[in-house]
Amino acid sequence: MYRILLVEDDQPLAALLSDYLKKYNYDCCITSDFEKIESEFKEVDPHLVLLDINLPKYDGFYWCRKIRQLSTCPILILSARSGEFEQVFGIENGADDYILKPFSLDVVVAKVNGCIRRIYGDYAKSKSERTITRGDIKLYMESLILKSSQHQLTLTKKEMLLASILLEHSPKVLSRETLLAKIWDDESFVEDNTLNVNIARLRRKFEEIDANIDIEAVRGVGYRLIIEGIE
Repeated sequence: MYRILLVEDDQPLAALLSDYLKKYNYDCCITSDFEKIESEFKEVDPHLVLLDINLPKYDGFYWCRKIRQLSTCPILILSARSGEFEQVFGIENGADDYILKPFSLDVVVAKVNGCIRRIYGDYAKSKSERTITRGDIKLYMESLILKSSQHQLTLTKKEMLLASILLEHSPKVLSRETLLAKIWDDESFVEDNTLNVNIARLRRKFEEIDANIDIEAVRGVGYRLIIEGIE
């Protein structure tokens, strides 16, 4: 089931849209704290974001830019601002489409379906996209998609970088210093526990797609990725 993060401060409209999307088998999460949208995005890890512009504290353009720093997942703006400037500004700040209010619920669903097919459908990956394949696991590096024979999900940029280096060098042991240098530009400013947290998140992602993979901690050295059935 695809997850949608709905960022809309008009609660009756948000509830109506959420209920309608659920009829089409989407898992819709409505933002509850408009000062912590970035945190909610990371927690929900959505496949698509529906984003209002007129929000408390910071507007939707700001949050669109923040989300784009974390993910390439589709962002559809929902707004009553009908001016050409706002629509252009929204797209230039990272949105994939701009839907004017008042809107038809069927139009929103159609646009959501179109984005999901384009980004996550079987025909979504261009032949030139960099991929890493190990057994039945495939990592699409531009799309940030991790896929098994049965499931797929979207990674964050850091999770993708971590997965790529572990998959490429499996089953070799990689030092903590090597992993930190690959993922963070200046590892001297990264807290020691940061790598552990990201490893734990990536383990959960592999579990979610039922991958026969274990990220093994090698005491005093680093980590290695073990794929069942592959030497």
